[in-house]
Amino acid sequence: MGQPYTHTTWVVKPGEEEEFIRRWQEWASWTALQGLTGSAKLLRDVDRPSRFLSFGPWEDIEHARRWRSLEGFQERIGRLQEVVESFDPCTLEQVAET
Repeated sequence: MGQPYTHTTWVVKPGEEEEFIRRWQEWASWTALQGLTGSAKLLRDVDRPSRFLSFGPWEDIEHARRWRSLEGFQERIGRLQEVVESFDPCTLEQVAET
């Protein structure tokens, strides 16, 4: 299996972008303690500024799965949900690199 990553596409409520970034940073700091092997990234769509993408590499797929079931995960993701219209999380594995 290749390097696992988690990835989420977020659509933020209008006017809540800065608050979303602040809350995401808090969430990412907690997540960094749960098995990430590198820093989490948050990217903003320059053409649609309410759309964000986040991703981060994990030690292994089991760490990523456990992270989503940890006590505190739902509370933290709930704080993000307060300022987003939608989000689409997924777990990916790297299959190629150039």
